[in-house]
Amino acid sequence: MSHPLDRPAWSALTGRQSVFAVAQGAARRFSPEYGLFAAAPDDEAESLADLAALVAAHGDVGLVEVEPPPPIPGLAVRSTALCWQMVAPEPNAVGEPAFAFEELTDADAPQMLALATLTAPGPFFSHTHKLGRFVGVKQDGQLIAMAGERMRLPGHTEVSGVCTHPDYRGRGYAAGLMLHVAARIRERGEIPFLHSYAHNTGANALYQALGFDCRREVVLTILTRS
Repeated sequence: MSHPLDRPAWSALTGRQSVFAVAQGAARRFSPEYGLFAAAPDDEAESLADLAALVAAHGDVGLVEVEPPPPIPGLAVRSTALCWQMVAPEPNAVGEPAFAFEELTDADAPQMLALATLTAPGPFFSHTHKLGRFVGVKQDGQLIAMAGERMRLPGHTEVSGVCTHPDYRGRGYAAGLMLHVAARIRERGEIPFLHSYAHNTGANALYQALGFDCRREVVLTILTRS
């Protein structure tokens, strides 16, 4: 039996986050205002046709799988990237952030989207912040750094949306917020995980310093209509 993390989007969309799913036959995707990720149960022709119909109806999707998908009639590969799937089952000795931060709410949604659009930490949409809890740092009321939760699977929650405004980098905000988010996930009895581009050696070194280890490589494939 495969591990839930081997197919994180499928595990999330058919489990704890099924409420955020849009279905087309056997295929599932996050509702477009929440996220880009999608999955089908297998590579059978009928399942892939359902995935193609989902893209036709709701726009591009991203697959996070151990292997890239086979050619799918009606779809084209917009991009593909090798990623590290990293987990941090044990607490990091660094502890809590040494700066003030706060819980983010729906009232912060416009600033969260603006910061994510500016810094491009990964797919982030108008309702992405509703997938889990987010924390952030503000300067004079302006959101300058944040981190939170995205995909939630059996026994695991993804740390995501980690970003800092360019004018405030180098102050440890991202690392501190990530440690807090990860610690809170562990307090629920779950294991925090994240995805990072394999070529992003600087970020991966930081994540390893924060206690995240590469579990395995996965492939991010963005599909669009052909």
